[in-house]
Parts: sequence; C-alpha cells; structure tokens
Amino acid sequence: MSSPKIAIFEHIAEVARALGSAQRLELLEHVSQGERSVDALARLSGLSLANASHHLKQLRMAGLVQARRSGKNVFYRRGEDTVEGVLSALRAHAEASSAEVRSIVADCFTRLDAMEPVPREVLLERLVQNDVILLDVRPEDEYRLGHIPGAWNAPLPELERMMAALPQGKEVVAYCRGPYCILSFEAVAFLRGKGFRALRLEDGLPEWQAAGFALESAA
Repeated sequence: MSSPKIAIFEHIAEVARALGSAQRLELLEHVSQGERSVDALARLSGLSLANASHHLKQLRMAGLVQARRSGKNVFYRRGEDTVEGVLSALRAHAEASSAEVRSIVADCFTRLDAMEPVPREVLLERLVQNDVILLDVRPEDEYRLGHIPGAWNAPLPELERMMAALPQGKEVVAYCRGPYCILSFEAVAFLRGKGFRALRLEDGLPEWQAAGFALESAA
C-alpha cells in the first residue's frame, strides 16, 4: 500500500503537469475573465479547436477549470479561487529565480510604469469615497462577463475618444486581465502623457475576485 504522502504528491504532480504549458497558462488567463466556450477560447489563444479542447481537458482533470455543456457547446470557467494563489506563487518564483523573466518584466512592463500600483483594499475604499475613476481597459465582451463595480469600460483603442468624459480633477486607476497583461500599463502611460494622474490596480480582475471582492456583469 502506498503511503498517503505519496498519494497526495501524485495529485500535486498532476496539477503541476497541467500547468506545464504556456498555452494552458494563457487559456487559464482567458477563462479567469469569465465563462467562455471552447470555440471562443480557441480563437482568443490562437489554437485549433482540437488543441484548445485537449489543453482544457487537462486543466479540467487537474481541477483548474470547470466545464458545463449547453447543447453542442462546452463552456469553461475558472476552478476554485485557490487557482489564483497557485498562479501567483508560480509568478513570484519565476521572477525571483529567473534573470530572464526579470529582464522581460523590466523591458516590457516596468519601462511603461515603474510606479507602485494601487492595492485592492485602497481602491475599494476610494471607490466608496467616490474620489477615483476606475477604468476597465479590457475588450467590451470581457467587461460584460464581469467587472469591478463602478468601472467604466475603456478598451485601449477607444481610450483617446473617451478622454473628454474623464473628469480632470480625479485620479484614474486602470486594470485589465492580470499582472502580465500589458493593457493597463499602456493605458496608464497614455493617460499620463495626456496630463492625467493615472495609476494601475495591482494584479487584475481574477485576483480581485479571488480576494473575495465583488464583481458585477453587464446586462
């Protein structure tokens, strides 16, 4: 009889194997924005339908995503909130142990915005006080699936057109899909260039939800 410890380690190894693919990590990021069909996830990730289905099956078997069938379509959503904790730990380890990862972060992200992001708790308090404008810079379909209450949808291609509606006296906070989503970095850099006081939210929408904070969806 194998030991309980080894049995547990086997299950942990199964999760680790499921995470051992850049494509699966990207699929997890997309699934974390809201429930999506396999077709939509394949299109977003640039994978064939068969390849996306295979990767999603591996993620489902490891408990990282959940699935439901509606007619001929299969829809996937994120697994337990603990998934974000696992991904956060992996990101922290990669940045701490890999000089290449640190270089990519510095070259692609920090160069756009080296300022400290706004913590979730601070943003929540400021939203209650109504002294900040919150921008969700993800595409409209992701915003409609779920967003932080009170956020304006301002996809990056439309941000310049929307600037006239932004009150000049208030600070602007932008957020997107997660810590390696470039959209909020680019939005903040653009707004600062136009004279706005702008900051990023730490992490993104999935981490906000995993921390137990509320979301709302568009009708």
